Amino acid sequence: MKCRVCTGLTEPVIDFGDMPIANAFLSNPDDNTYRFRMTTSFCSACALFQLDNQPKPELMFHDQYPFFTGLSNSMKLHFGELVASYLDNTLKKTEELFVTEIGSNDGTLLEYVKKRNIRHLGIDPSPNVVASSLKKGVSAEVGFFGKEFSKGVKNQYGKADFIFAANVICHIPDIIDFAEGIRELLDQDGQFVFEEPYIGSMLSKTSYDQIYDEHVFIFGALSVQNIFRRVGLQLVDAIPQNTHGGSMRYVIMHKNCREVSEGARRILQDEIDAGFENIKIYLDFAARCESRRTEFKELLSKLKSQGAKVAGYAATSKSTTVLNYCSIGSDLIQYISDSTLEKQGKFTPGTHIPVISQEEMRLDPPEYLVLFAWNHEREILAKEVALTKHGVKWIKFVPSIEILDI
Repeated sequence: MKCRVCTGLTEPVIDFGDMPIANAFLSNPDDNTYRFRMTTSFCSACALFQLDNQPKPELMFHDQYPFFTGLSNSMKLHFGELVASYLDNTLKKTEELFVTEIGSNDGTLLEYVKKRNIRHLGIDPSPNVVASSLKKGVSAEVGFFGKEFSKGVKNQYGKADFIFAANVICHIPDIIDFAEGIRELLDQDGQFVFEEPYIGSMLSKTSYDQIYDEHVFIFGALSVQNIFRRVGLQLVDAIPQNTHGGSMRYVIMHKNCREVSEGARRILQDEIDAGFENIKIYLDFAARCESRRTEFKELLSKLKSQGAKVAGYAATSKSTTVLNYCSIGSDLIQYISDSTLEKQGKFTPGTHIPVISQEEMRLDPPEYLVLFAWNHEREILAKEVALTKHGVKWIKFVPSIEILDI
């Protein structure tokens, strides 16, 4: 396959088989499920791990997109701290600032910008989450951000002092067009600050569930540097984050605007030393994925043979990859409980496991709950202390297959 950035030849890493849209929860389990071949590859020239194929954007992002950032208290706190660390330390006056967020979802991050009376605009391709933003009084519009779209924003609002994005840049297949849009919209001394799941965390934890239809790329600092350098922008900082099971915050500015931080230099060198530019580390990851798949299904099969009742906690995008890759259906996991109203009463994509509310699950708890939202483990276990006291045991599959001893 050809690299999405440099068009050079990539090397295959792992084939997940035919995979459904991660968030395409079904009202009827008999409905035909759209599938695409989810294979991954690596470009050594760009140090970039990527999907070879991706469904059309409108199949993934639409007016029934079932993900709302504001449902996570930990993400609310995280975004509040993110906004404060940049906007409260800028030398510009509040009335002079213009802030944009790409992939703004329900406006959770931009609410903190709005509270500071700063001009802002959220951009998201899904009309339902944009509608949620507007109800909060957050300025937002529907659109796929790229070079042409950025020109329209610039003409209407002027250049942006800060452009924020969280867990969305990895969704964009034409990443060069996107980068050109950032260059177009970003003020001369402006900062593009974005966070993404980190390739180093995925490799070390074997968290293959980070790979699904929306995540066309899993970035490292080297690949981010290579991408934005192509359009005259520069990576000036890289800051590790705990969110989403291990993320990285990147800061991009116009070339020669600021020195590269010592932290970013160290992370870049660490990636080189670890072999992030070499296919071997990714092939080792693929081998571990195969082992984890076998181990996970064997555990669930063993519990079934013992007559145990097993359910899941959180019907996440990531769980779609796990369930389909491991061929796990309702024979092994009876149902998954989730707090998102739009998912309740539906069935998981491809594997047709019923999704129920967490309130219904608590009325008759199972013996085991698979922690599909493992990246929110601390928040979930604190919330569900009563379940644990009731005797419910929690199953993790990242970073290893284990039944938690609480």
